[in-house]
Amino acid sequence: MSVGMIDTSRIEAMVAQLKTAAARANPASDNPLQAKEAAGAVNFQSALKSSIDQVNKVQLQAQDMAQRFEMGDTSVSLSDAMLSLQKSTIAFQQTVQVRNKLVQAYQEIMNMGV
Repeated sequence: MSVGMIDTSRIEAMVAQLKTAAARANPASDNPLQAKEAAGAVNFQSALKSSIDQVNKVQLQAQDMAQRFEMGDTSVSLSDAMLSLQKSTIAFQQTVQVRNKLVQAYQEIMNMGV
């Protein structure tokens, strides 16, 4: 069938060629289970949890260093304690900013018309 000057059979043939080429380039995309295995064990949930755990670890270390300095531990200097507290603050602020961006993206998606 021809629509104006465009032959739809040629378009359909081209789409079929593109799908075939894509399937050859990424054979795991045919089966979602294989695609997940091919992508590896890293997914959004595990990456997010890992990041939050890392921030928590930095905060606990900073708290520990500050406590040790307050108790008079001579192995911890004031500069070490302050540096660890600043690292903790920056890591937490970064996490909050990522959360804000995720919430903003979610709200934009929810406000999209269907």
